[in-house]
Amino acid sequence: MDTLFNTRFENYEESHFESEVRLRAQTYGLQESNVNLKLTIVSTVGFGDQMNKDDSYKPVVDYIDAQFEAYLQEELKIKRSLYNYHDTRIHACLYFISPTGHSLKSLDLVTMKALDSKVNIIPIIAKADTVSKNELHKFKIKIMSELVSNGVQIYQFPTDDESVSKMNATMNGILPFAVVGSIDEVKIGNKMVKARQYPWGIVQVENENHCDFVKLREMLVCVNMEDLREQTHARHYELYRQCKLEEMGFRDNDPENKPVSLQETYEAKRQEFLNELQRREDEMRQMFVQRVKEKELELKEAERELQNKFEQLKSIHHEEKRKLDDKKKILEDEINAFSKRKSATELLQAQAFATPASINVKKDKDRKNSGFL
Repeated sequence: MDTLFNTRFENYEESHFESEVRLRAQTYGLQESNVNLKLTIVSTVGFGDQMNKDDSYKPVVDYIDAQFEAYLQEELKIKRSLYNYHDTRIHACLYFISPTGHSLKSLDLVTMKALDSKVNIIPIIAKADTVSKNELHKFKIKIMSELVSNGVQIYQFPTDDESVSKMNATMNGILPFAVVGSIDEVKIGNKMVKARQYPWGIVQVENENHCDFVKLREMLVCVNMEDLREQTHARHYELYRQCKLEEMGFRDNDPENKPVSLQETYEAKRQEFLNELQRREDEMRQMFVQRVKEKELELKEAERELQNKFEQLKSIHHEEKRKLDDKKKILEDEINAFSKRKSATELLQAQAFATPASINVKKDKDRKNSGFL
């Protein structure tokens, strides 16, 4: 991108160990002579670096749709300001292809197929100086053949304008562009040129015999920039807008193929929304009543279980109390019997002590009486 616009943009060192694809957008204000250009470059950081590449293209698609949605929301406003609105829609996708010399990767085909209805795809073979001219020519033919066989629609330079039709038709036959990029300058002869210097020689970026960089810049920046914007608005955005409005229920014609006014569509959609809202409200009310009944049944069942448990515990308590009362009565009877036996024993002991004493007194009296005699 630095070489394409002859500007040193902010470049960040990115890791190839990203867990997911993320998009980084940077906007620059460029000026050349009296021409001002607001350029937004969106980089797909981490694209194709994951082990599982099934969903690698989805963040790109989501980002493009998000820009379409933002433009649509601005367009649907009552007070629109599209004349000074910063249009962030993607007008061109420079899809860089690895110079393998064999065929496109499955990820490339899946991604371009997902993007071809949303953005103008311009396929580019990167680092074209790593393959020979014969291999490069065969690789280009192979790429275009695979794109056609898989139904991938890439951007075709317009040929309806007589002033550029011949040039654009020729450029369409050169696709995909094979480019080499460099911002380093090397002195060749008496002038400095942008080139990549190798031990075996020099590859000039702006030499059409070395690569297609000049053709790409001419087609992208000078000749077809306005057509890229028109294609984005008239084709890709209109398709998104049509699908979005159809999802919202808007139609151009009714079932009888009669034109439908926006007011009628709005009123019908509003009534449909109100009916749906009422239906959901009724469902929620019924669901609420049903859940209240279910909760009441659960509470009653729980109350019944608690009452049964209480009665059971109460019965067990009465039974245990009765048993304790029986044991208490038996114990009291045993205590009374023991007391009686104790009293009888004490009485017998008292009587036993009293009998010998009375016999001794009697003997003493008899002895005294015999002495007097």
